[in-house]
Amino acid sequence: MLLTLLNRKEKLKFLDLVMHMVSVDGEPTEIEQRILNIMLAEVGDGIVSEYHFALSKELDETIQYFVEASPTVKNIVYLNLVKVTMFDDFYNTTEHFFLEGIREKFGITDQKKKQLMQIVYMERDLRERAKRVVNH
Repeated sequence: MLLTLLNRKEKLKFLDLVMHMVSVDGEPTEIEQRILNIMLAEVGDGIVSEYHFALSKELDETIQYFVEASPTVKNIVYLNLVKVTMFDDFYNTTEHFFLEGIREKFGITDQKKKQLMQIVYMERDLRERAKRVVNH
């Protein structure tokens, strides 16, 4: 969501960060892989062709890159990280702690976190309503 607003380097760094997040508890689940594919489509084919689908060793460097980014970029990155963790109904404490660490380093307040999470909930609700409408 809103990944198209990021520049080329931000998109590549985001992909690196999201890969670390989904791998923090082991291999990505089928649902996590599905949402990753959606995000890959959103960043565009040019970025996907440049990205190496392996975990980099520069997680701290990637986080620091975003720490120095604008609040808008941090919010977009955090929103999409939240989206990945909330896409399924499985609550993972490892991902939660990873996300909280990112939130603190990005300087995202609890209020902003709640607003971003609400957006993800609203998107999920809309998707579920759409499924019900087209299936009946």
